[in-house]
Amino acid sequence: MTVHGSFPGVRPRRLRTTPAMRRMVAETRLHPADLILPAFVREGADAPVPIAAMPGVVQHTLDTIRKAAVDAVSAGVSGIMLFGVPEDAKKDALGTAGTDPDGILQQAIRAVRSEVGDDLIVMSDLCLDEYTDHGHCGVLTPDGRVDNDATLERYAEMARVQAEAGVHVVGPSGMMDGQIRVVREALDAIGKQDVSILAYTAKYSSAFYGPFREAVGSSLRGDRKTYQQDPANARESLRELALDLEEGADIVMVKPALPYLDILARIADESDVPVCAYQISGEYAMIEAAAEKGWIDRDAAILETLTGIKRAGASMILTYWATEAARRLAR
Repeated sequence: MTVHGSFPGVRPRRLRTTPAMRRMVAETRLHPADLILPAFVREGADAPVPIAAMPGVVQHTLDTIRKAAVDAVSAGVSGIMLFGVPEDAKKDALGTAGTDPDGILQQAIRAVRSEVGDDLIVMSDLCLDEYTDHGHCGVLTPDGRVDNDATLERYAEMARVQAEAGVHVVGPSGMMDGQIRVVREALDAIGKQDVSILAYTAKYSSAFYGPFREAVGSSLRGDRKTYQQDPANARESLRELALDLEEGADIVMVKPALPYLDILARIADESDVPVCAYQISGEYAMIEAAAEKGWIDRDAAILETLTGIKRAGASMILTYWATEAARRLAR
């Protein structure tokens, strides 16, 4: 085909000509402050324990989690989300290790706060699954179902001990109906009105959680489909959003991130509070595995996926690459 005259008159490629031009007109900007580092702390560990399914991620000791927090601060990361990994012998049906004031998560909160103070937002996973011998996120009935209301009582107790340990933000992640209101009331009742709630608003029952279960030493039997959302459904995420906002959520979250970018975009459009997304263990593991095979450019894939999550509407992103990505962004 012969091009005549000034056709094409509109040439979008003019704005893609050089790295400087592309940087100048970029619609989405990823910043270190957008990132939050999820981190695991293992009770009784005297050295970091590698997680086979998540190359580069470890179960920390109380000493190494301090260093990880310092490194995150120096890279410009905004927050750290702590998960406790108790000794197997301490797991029971009620997850009592999760509400022990001297439990591993509470120790980790105190350790990180003593190391970095308010320079890093210290967040804590508020859920029972790491601490129960059955691996579910709540208390079970005699016939094996998760008892929503009995679980809420346990969440209220968890909120209190985590707040007393010094956490800035609690993250109720169990997808129990009413959990945000119960946690808010529990915090306010002990004078912890300044502790924020990061609501796991749309948490889907996903195949991509597998590596995480190794990371927390999960004892799960069965699945969580009766309380986590069905991947086939979208509208119910907006119902969950409305409930969480009404109950007092300060930040709302979509988990996982990449398979649910449509949900993230819808929630970002509807929410009047900051929106978070969790780039979960399976998303991390896929990129690391493909990169190890030489099939993809690891560093480019990391930044591309994070940019895609931000573009979909996330104000902040939990990612296991938080510190590494933040350093690269700061160059």
